[in-house]
Amino acid sequence: METFLIKAAQLILALAILIIIHEFGHFLFARIFGIRVEKFYIFFDPWKELFKWKPGKYIGGLGRQKNLGKGDETPECAESDSDGKKSGFWKDTEYGIGWIPLGGYCKISGMIDESMDTDQMKQPPKPYEFRSKPAWQRLLVMIAGVLFNFLLAILIYAGIVFATGERYVSVSDADKGLEFSGAALKAGFHNGDIPLEADGEKLDGLPSEDRMRMIQAKEVTVRRGDGTAIVKIPEKFIFMLEEEAKSDTAQINFFTYRIPTRVTQVMPGEGAAKAGVKEKDEIIAINGKSTPSLTEFLSTLEGHDNETIDVTVVRKNLNAADTLNLPVTLSDNSKMGIGLEIDPSAFFKTKEKRYSIFSSIPRGIEMGTDRLTSYVKSMKLVFTKEGAKSVGGFGAIGSIFPESWDWIAFWNIAAFLSVALAFMNILPIPALDGGHVLFLLYEVIFRRKPSEKFMEYAQMTGMALLILLLVYANGMDIIRFFFK
Repeated sequence: METFLIKAAQLILALAILIIIHEFGHFLFARIFGIRVEKFYIFFDPWKELFKWKPGKYIGGLGRQKNLGKGDETPECAESDSDGKKSGFWKDTEYGIGWIPLGGYCKISGMIDESMDTDQMKQPPKPYEFRSKPAWQRLLVMIAGVLFNFLLAILIYAGIVFATGERYVSVSDADKGLEFSGAALKAGFHNGDIPLEADGEKLDGLPSEDRMRMIQAKEVTVRRGDGTAIVKIPEKFIFMLEEEAKSDTAQINFFTYRIPTRVTQVMPGEGAAKAGVKEKDEIIAINGKSTPSLTEFLSTLEGHDNETIDVTVVRKNLNAADTLNLPVTLSDNSKMGIGLEIDPSAFFKTKEKRYSIFSSIPRGIEMGTDRLTSYVKSMKLVFTKEGAKSVGGFGAIGSIFPESWDWIAFWNIAAFLSVALAFMNILPIPALDGGHVLFLLYEVIFRRKPSEKFMEYAQMTGMALLILLLVYANGMDIIRFFFK
């Protein structure tokens, strides 16, 4: 129970922070352009709110309210505020906390949003309303939430590397060697090579830095077997990598660490769990064929849809290690239902780099961009059969937080969730920011607005889709909990 409460507290805190920053982006740009913001709420408040406050007018919660001044509590009272600015930057907004921790909202005057306030839209447009402003201002208001979430992720990553430094495995310390892409193999690299020098300079920095040094070098010295070899880098090597990266299976990284296949998670009810595979097992062979690296394991696994294969694992005990042969039945996508360790630092010697305040910002930008790119690329898996089964709701999100409170781990997860929230919100789905952006781009291009009736129907359709997705994702959490 204690573990559950710790994870739940971290989840709620992370969501609250991300929601506040996201909605503040909308709020800030709306007020900059003189658009009135009627409500700013953390979490949803159907029927009742836990807390509400309007500066100088009232404060309340759970049905009780105390008036603080003479002002009418309805925002429409300030008719003298014709441009949305005269009554103060923040004073005309009601701030509150809802009781359903599934999101939040910023109710902007004159806009069809999740509040579905159609009565307001039937009135003549007022100068301080969203619909009265130029399209470019409305576009910036809608993009601001996503932008602020991404900026938050960058600041968190920058703060983490400034506070703790960064542990990494240099390519020269990867004693099992590297796995190279097709373009790199054509250039002369061999799988298992350990890069040592680029144009005579030792490669022992951050992998991202050494990767670029190798791409730009004329020659790279590698350890190959018991000796060394020189790889002549083609003049247009970077263009070869960029062309290769256009495919679904390649990345401009051009190499990955050659690491063992270590199990970090076993999915209940899947083939591996039924066969007795356990966390921390290392898979060394499939059907008697040696798979000394993760890449070789994944390639060997392909093409065995719905088959039962012989998986050889090494299981370390307190004083020894056992080698076991386990019959594992695969799914129709040649999956056995396991999670695998992909962090090289779990296998190799690590180094540490410290950052100043100024150098931490570029690293934060790089980390945020990398996380966003990886997340976008992984989204295609959601539309596969296995991906649909793995979709989870708040239970799945909460489970990724540590069992004990660890601030570094918390902020790392919060930064990743902020990137994910930014991407999900910019999807062109009605009811999300991306849906509003899509309609605004239509208005800019064709110089006419979609009708308000169309916007109402689009908003309702989008909300219905989001509710169905929410029910499905959290339903999968419940199914996995009871039928694991």
